[in-house]
Amino acid sequence: MKIHSIISYSFILALAWGNFSCTPAELSKKASQKLKTGGDYITEKSKLAYESSREALGLKEETPPRSSKPMTISKRVFGQLEDGSKVHEFRLINERGMEVSIIEYGASIRDIIVEDRNGKKENVSLGFDHLQDYVDKSPYFGCIAGRYANRIANGKFSLDGEEFQLATNNGPNHLHGGNLGFDKKVWTGTPLENDLGVSLTYRSPDGEEGYPGNLSCTVVYSLSEDNKLSVAIEAVTDKPTVVNLTNHTYFNLAGEGDPTILDHLLTLPGTTFVATDTTNIPTHLQPVAGTPFDFRSATVVGARIGADHPQLVAGKGYDHTWVVPTGKEGLAHAATLYDTDSGRVLKLFTDQPGVQFYSGNFLDGSLTGVGGNSYPLRSGLCLEPQLYPDSPNHQGEEGWRNCVLRPDETYHHHSVYEFSTK
Repeated sequence: MKIHSIISYSFILALAWGNFSCTPAELSKKASQKLKTGGDYITEKSKLAYESSREALGLKEETPPRSSKPMTISKRVFGQLEDGSKVHEFRLINERGMEVSIIEYGASIRDIIVEDRNGKKENVSLGFDHLQDYVDKSPYFGCIAGRYANRIANGKFSLDGEEFQLATNNGPNHLHGGNLGFDKKVWTGTPLENDLGVSLTYRSPDGEEGYPGNLSCTVVYSLSEDNKLSVAIEAVTDKPTVVNLTNHTYFNLAGEGDPTILDHLLTLPGTTFVATDTTNIPTHLQPVAGTPFDFRSATVVGARIGADHPQLVAGKGYDHTWVVPTGKEGLAHAATLYDTDSGRVLKLFTDQPGVQFYSGNFLDGSLTGVGGNSYPLRSGLCLEPQLYPDSPNHQGEEGWRNCVLRPDETYHHHSVYEFSTK
């Protein structure tokens, strides 16, 4: 038996050598080459046996972790004001490569960089390369507008029997906090410790721009790994005051510098909008049905913007607040914006009762933005979650949410901008 086994083994070995015509050294070399090139030396039968044995033991193949880049946040000096104050920029980059940059001046979003359906990255937010442009001529690009965003009629309101006079910086009315609103203030930024984001704070002193009370404000911008940009705002006061804060980013999903947003598809699920007079001051709540303000189904922005409708004529386009349908809980869907060419989609969710849709009616090509691109008429649009305009003068009226903040209360605002492609 022993001799027979030796003969059989010698025969098989000789046959193998004859078939492969390789020395052991050459076999080793070939095996090494296979391994280097990703070749698999396990036969199909061996693979099946291996997999069966793992299944029998109740073991599963482990899926390797998805390859991704780590989330990062960086800080740099963006510019310096005439008084020597330094303004910092914070850049957030998530695992998918989406980028958001925020500057301390106005707590402003400077750029938002996202991919299109083909993976091409572009900035979809209007802004400037230089700090001085924000100081001299920004039409509220990306800022936090306040202490009261939007308009207050004749710059006046009464609170607890006392009348307050604010600046009239928009015709006869007060707009976005006055001559030096929150968009013109330097906020103090601090990176978040346990999240990809930045917290910015500002203390508005009693009497600033005519508003009562010391108001301490915090806005937190955070970026998730699934391309959701969260804007959470809180404020407290030591005297009764009025508050309405919002982010005022101008979007163009085709890419900053593209000449128009008129070809974007917009959905505003609200069934009612806030009708205004010729100075954009609210007059009443009006159903959207049968008007150019009906965006309940996706509609091209420019389809009816030139219609002979008194609301459009007065505002030179869309510059109105839509009532946001009440969500079952948490944040409600306020708007969806879609650029068919790039495939980029923006969905807005908020806890605010209204969303102001502004179609960039006063952009005129005189502003040069990021990368030297000019911003012509309607090259960007805004979707601003907020209370209704002139709410201080409509307190107690049906359908109008309270805008008064008292010392024992905290103002809350939370909105989420969700970016995707299709």
